[in-house]
Amino acid sequence: MEFFTSNILTIVTFTPAAGALLLLFYDREHARSIRISALIFTFLAFVFSLYLVARFDSSNPDFQFGLKVPWIRSLGIDYSMGVDGISLFLILLTTLLTPLSVLASWSIQDRLKEYFIFLLSLETGMIGVFASLDFFLFYVFWEVMLVPMYFLIGVWGGERRIYAAMKFILYTMIGSVLMLVAIIALYFIHGNATGIFTFSYPQIQSALASGRLVLRPAIELWLFIAFFLAFAIKVPLFPFHTWLPDAHVEAPTAGSVLLAGVLLKMGTYGLVRFSLPLFPHISHLFAPLISLLAIVGIIYGALVAMVQPDMKKLVAYSSVSHLGFIVLGIFSFTIQGLEGAIYQMLNHGVSTGALFLLVGIIYDRRHTRLIEEFGGLANRMPVYAAFFLIVTLSSIGLPGLNGFVGEFLVLLGTFGVNPSRAAFAAVGVVLSAIYMLWMYQRVMWGRLENDRNAGLPDLAGREHAMLVPILVMIFWMGMYSSYFLRPMDASVMKLMNQTQAGRVEYATNPNFVASK
Repeated sequence: MEFFTSNILTIVTFTPAAGALLLLFYDREHARSIRISALIFTFLAFVFSLYLVARFDSSNPDFQFGLKVPWIRSLGIDYSMGVDGISLFLILLTTLLTPLSVLASWSIQDRLKEYFIFLLSLETGMIGVFASLDFFLFYVFWEVMLVPMYFLIGVWGGERRIYAAMKFILYTMIGSVLMLVAIIALYFIHGNATGIFTFSYPQIQSALASGRLVLRPAIELWLFIAFFLAFAIKVPLFPFHTWLPDAHVEAPTAGSVLLAGVLLKMGTYGLVRFSLPLFPHISHLFAPLISLLAIVGIIYGALVAMVQPDMKKLVAYSSVSHLGFIVLGIFSFTIQGLEGAIYQMLNHGVSTGALFLLVGIIYDRRHTRLIEEFGGLANRMPVYAAFFLIVTLSSIGLPGLNGFVGEFLVLLGTFGVNPSRAAFAAVGVVLSAIYMLWMYQRVMWGRLENDRNAGLPDLAGREHAMLVPILVMIFWMGMYSSYFLRPMDASVMKLMNQTQAGRVEYATNPNFVASK
């Protein structure tokens, strides 16, 4: 048991990869065995992540379940992993959504073996991003995650899948190159200043926090910009969002679920994990501009979502709006705002992931996502309509459901810093309710006028298995938010202390970059 506990992060991370490796030896004709094996390995990863949550010490702000093994000694590269209150539930979210995505992919027939190999490889990459404590290892997992998603969109996507996949990979690769340059620069700057050449995130961050490593303002500025652009593209923050609607619309259902539920959170996670603690001075300096972009994204995403004729594209633009709330909370530099942002990462993953599952269910039956093609579905599919209603209400932040807590904390934290920002962001909440309820009313209520909808069956057993766990999370996170917030408290407080020096220096001299 001690071996299991000390290596739990490695086990969680590479269980899906082991499943992908096993699938290589399966005969293509054994479709049922391939599906069941993929489901078993992703479910095992979820079970192991539950053990991770159960053994997590909420009072400890530091990284837990740490494992550090020299990898490339000559370059100071380690296999280093750990988890804290910021990354804990993001790993759980990943391992929850992936088996649900496997269930959503049950109808896939074309190149089934390759499809699930890519899906399982993607899960390993996503978990690795949240668990890595070495910059080089983080970058490896970041890149590993891109390749499977590129193929999931490009091979199993819709009519414009090649265009969407190329746009996704090009945008993300631009950010990746910038981040790689910044990582290498940090490596040499730290090595020249301390005599220790390492890619260790805790070691470099500690050197910066203690003053053993001092970045010249101009260097800190360029490093911050490189990291920020990499993460802003991934979020995506306005105006870097244009790749997202195409990727969502063309991706298969599982691809959309994981893209919205997990991949976008890598951008916001990167802002919290790297941008704030490594570059606190510049983060405070750019906070007003970044907050403005977040607010523009909130309102722009909501307004564009209101005029979308395609359900999937509507949900995609709603993500642009919701992710703006997360970025706004991060750069409020308040306890409430930061915890609200992290909580909203989980909320968005659960609610928007469920929306894409629901849209995928109706698409499998009708092979269209156009809102005008539906109407009166509640008469034929009452259980489906009930699930859709609950998820819709959670997405717009109804009190008692998961979406309310995160949005409330973000607005509360932002109001304490700048009431006008909170007021503009609140407009996005109202607009969100308008377009989500409008879509639900058009699709579910009214008369059943389209004859092609008359014979649609209600949810099957497999589809219940996909949606019930999400329903549980929606109510659990809405009514017992302290279960999720308490493990974050210590880590968020530590992060706030690390960024406090930047707040003090910026408050003393807002033009310190120019003055130095």
